[in-house]
Amino acid sequence: MDFTARPELIAFYGDVVGEIPQLPTTCFSRSPAVPPMWAHYASNLQGFVLEIDEQRLSKIFPSSGFGDVDYQDEPSAAVAENLYRAYAIGKFRYMHFLRRSVFSAAYYTKQSCWAYEKERRMIIDEADVRKLDGLTLLDVPTSYVKSIICGPRAKDDLVNQLQKEAVKNSCGFFRMRIGRSTGIPHFDSPSGQKFAFCDEKLSPVAATCRTCSEPIKADRTHCSWCLIDDSHRQNAAQKNSFRLLDQYGILGSYMEGIRAIESSNRR
Repeated sequence: MDFTARPELIAFYGDVVGEIPQLPTTCFSRSPAVPPMWAHYASNLQGFVLEIDEQRLSKIFPSSGFGDVDYQDEPSAAVAENLYRAYAIGKFRYMHFLRRSVFSAAYYTKQSCWAYEKERRMIIDEADVRKLDGLTLLDVPTSYVKSIICGPRAKDDLVNQLQKEAVKNSCGFFRMRIGRSTGIPHFDSPSGQKFAFCDEKLSPVAATCRTCSEPIKADRTHCSWCLIDDSHRQNAAQKNSFRLLDQYGILGSYMEGIRAIESSNRR
């Protein structure tokens, strides 16, 4: 809402809208391949992610509402339009449209700095949750878990436990990996097949390096790292002028001088 509008509009807005109901909300991400989300919510890549079957979940909670979060820094144009219409025309349906647009903006809008989350929310009724030790819990059948995705830093005990749970519940199991050639994660399956997240699903990659098995472009057989041979290493050593300074024993003093110059420039 643009709260710099005329005071009579703001007063009308407050009178019609009142307080937004605080309904139970579950926040998901549309992608398992966002490293900052793993850092924030999965113990810095040591935890795991559950892929939930949204279609089945919505059937057992028919009153629920699913929606993608819109990321924007400007006030909602829909709220402003409905506010002006409700204020000027005063018909009941415009009051309803105003409240509905405010509810949508409140639950499905965040500032653009959060866009990396790729958030999708589930809004449900109070009757669908239970309270336990100060927590608000939603009970979901384990059969609704489509896959378990383990973090790349997860300890072996956790990995083994999660693999057993995946077998027990007949769901997929993957382990997230961050390769050497790209910052975009890929996912290993127990069979050794590599997957990538694209078009909102995990799909087998087109090709993998014949040496290290990391995903590569379909027209290649090896990643650039695995193509390095002794001639490349020798050429790199010849091109590295730091080796010359080190040969004469002055590399350390040179680096100290560079750091001193950089430090003085920052003042």
